[in-house]
Amino acid sequence: MPEVEITIGGRTFEVACQEGEEKYLHSAAKMLDTEAQVLAEQVGRIPEARMLLMAGLMLADKTAGLEDKLREAEDRASGYLSELRMLKDAPPPQPERVEVPVVPTDVTESLQEIAARAESLARDVEDKVGDDS
Repeated sequence: MPEVEITIGGRTFEVACQEGEEKYLHSAAKMLDTEAQVLAEQVGRIPEARMLLMAGLMLADKTAGLEDKLREAEDRASGYLSELRMLKDAPPPQPERVEVPVVPTDVTESLQEIAARAESLARDVEDKVGDDS
């Protein structure tokens, strides 16, 4: 069983852990040390046991808050999954009928006549511009 040296609140401790767990122990010790440093800055030097207790309680408080947020997120996700299942199981919506008005033939013919006149005028202008050059 490996012995790992960790530092919390400026104090060094030797702790035993399972083989391969050293990385996790260092990570946990760093979190505890961060809280201990906050205490040291606010209160100053305090007895080792009290420092560890307070730092542990501060971490526990943060953990409880995160667990509450996780539970809320899981509840929301569960609601979204239920809604998604309901939408997937629902029958497809009926196609919507859209009526498009038909353009009367005389309007279409008038538009074609106007377009032909516009093209003719454009050709006349091009011819006149070409003659002036």
